[in-house]
Amino acid sequence: MTDQVEREGEKQYAEFVAEIRKHGHQRMGLMTSWAYLDDPKRLAFMMARYKFVAKMLEGADHVLEVGCGDGFGTRIVAQAVRKVTAVDFDPEFIDDARSVAGDRYPISFHRHDMVAAPFPDRFSGAYSLDVLEHIDRANEHRFISNIVASLTQDGVCVIGAPSLESQAYASRMSRLGHVNCKTQAELKDTMLRHFRNVFMFGMNDEVLHTGYAKMTHYNIALCAGPVAANS
Repeated sequence: MTDQVEREGEKQYAEFVAEIRKHGHQRMGLMTSWAYLDDPKRLAFMMARYKFVAKMLEGADHVLEVGCGDGFGTRIVAQAVRKVTAVDFDPEFIDDARSVAGDRYPISFHRHDMVAAPFPDRFSGAYSLDVLEHIDRANEHRFISNIVASLTQDGVCVIGAPSLESQAYASRMSRLGHVNCKTQAELKDTMLRHFRNVFMFGMNDEVLHTGYAKMTHYNIALCAGPVAANS
């Protein structure tokens, strides 16, 4: 009787097992593996940010991710759009992303420095999470302008970054790379130089909200109406 119950119980997993045998065990990249080793709950925060992007860009034809790292969260967006082109200036991360990407999701990874030039294509949507805070203020206008130049006229952009207020609680490793954190108001003002409409959201851990900005640990700008650099 016990054997019969166990065999029936296993049937529900047969399809899952077949899929994994077909595609192989899924692996995490360098950055995500470190997060899972060091502080696993950070993966929940990251995935919540990508889910928000996926909902905002749902149905888009071709989307650009700027600063994809190892591409772990990119799949969440790829589920909601037709195609994702993901770029990062670090060749090690791009090689890593390609090595763990698999063949199921419509994602192409490329090495590209968005501070240096726009990506040579046009996209209906773009997003960049946890990147702007690493861009020196002297280069941020060029960085955002090059994202805008990669968008179609009706393109939408999502920018997410830790708040300035959060840095009092950030880890030593985070603070080493965070050279350009902003308050929510500062991020909105920055994005309004490049888009006609900017809508602000906050996050604390994995919770998205429109609450008191000074208590927000992560800011997200949803931007529409790109403004050309020469307009």
